[in-house]
Amino acid sequence: MGTRERIIDTANRLFYEQGYEQTSFASIAQAVGISRGNFYYHFKTKDEILDAVIEARLSSTREMLTTWSDESPDPLERVRRFVEIVITNQRDIENYGCPVGTLTNELAKLDHPSREHAVGVFDVFRTWLGGQFELLGAPDEADALAMHVLSFSQGVAAVSNAFHDRDFVEREVARMNTWLTEQLRQSSSPTR
Repeated sequence: MGTRERIIDTANRLFYEQGYEQTSFASIAQAVGISRGNFYYHFKTKDEILDAVIEARLSSTREMLTTWSDESPDPLERVRRFVEIVITNQRDIENYGCPVGTLTNELAKLDHPSREHAVGVFDVFRTWLGGQFELLGAPDEADALAMHVLSFSQGVAAVSNAFHDRDFVEREVARMNTWLTEQLRQSSSPTR
């Protein structure tokens, strides 16, 4: 991994753990182990780093969704993998919240021009989830179902961060999985 990639990776982690506004150039440079001069060679402003972090998140999100699609021919199984993110990433979510939600919330509070770019990660999830619901035979409701699953994920992440209650998270994931099965029974037969 080159210096630029290490800066982006470190900034991504620090923005998540400390927040965008609380993370300084100096703290990123120190965590990467480079001089500020070397840092400025790659990025002139913190906003440039933010844009690179958002692009990295978009890329990694697309890669993850492609992997899920490659690993399972069943769209319902793929949606379940998304739902289970709150369990898979439970420790980080308990400590820092959802990386997508926390960044977009912070940028909204700052009225930051990169907020829309950050919301792009939600857009990727929304489009992908909608595509899965279309494959499951619910084309007319696909976007509404995708938004429901996204809001479930964000709500559970927020409560997990607040209460650190693993049993709650597991119960909610089980309830969402039951809801998915029931919802899809009401739709036309899945096409796979």
